[in-house]
Amino acid sequence: MADISAEAVKRLRELTGAGFMDCKRALTEADGDVDKAVAVLRERGLAAAAKKSGREASEGLISSYIHTGGRVGVLIEVNSETDFVARNERFQDLVRALAVQVAGLNPRWVDIDQIPAEELAEKRAELAKDPTVASKPAEIQEKILDGQLKKWFKDVVLLEQPFRDEERSVRDLVNEAIATIGENIQVRRFTRYALGEDR
Repeated sequence: MADISAEAVKRLRELTGAGFMDCKRALTEADGDVDKAVAVLRERGLAAAAKKSGREASEGLISSYIHTGGRVGVLIEVNSETDFVARNERFQDLVRALAVQVAGLNPRWVDIDQIPAEELAEKRAELAKDPTVASKPAEIQEKILDGQLKKWFKDVVLLEQPFRDEERSVRDLVNEAIATIGENIQVRRFTRYALGEDR
């Protein structure tokens, strides 16, 4: 078993925002490997987020972001369970990061279940018409279509998008915040304005 230094715990805390004892346990479990400890904390965070997902979140923040030059602006509502958490700096940083994400990558919906059924059916039909898909056997067509839809979701659904240039998705970012803050957090809605655009 590796000897866990205070410096390693501090570094892991800075990387993840997790509590001191959680970081120490994760480092012990990962034999002192910080990267493995980050993965351990992430897994625990996803489990904690799943447990909290059913809890009501009716407090939170409505925040705005105006991109430099004033050509793109975003209004976003992110909910928490209590107003205490809404005043928390970590929560406020999350809301700002989400607003910047919306400004930069222009998603159309928060989550997959918000895509209108007819629009989803139209997209599926459009993808199915592709000659490379149509020439495949039916069972392979379904797998190809599912893969292409998942790729499309990463363009148009906020929670499915990769966060900045990272491997994790926006959903992972929110789940990590839930695990760290200890309350259910939900991105309720957003509106993105771009100068000269109708949408």
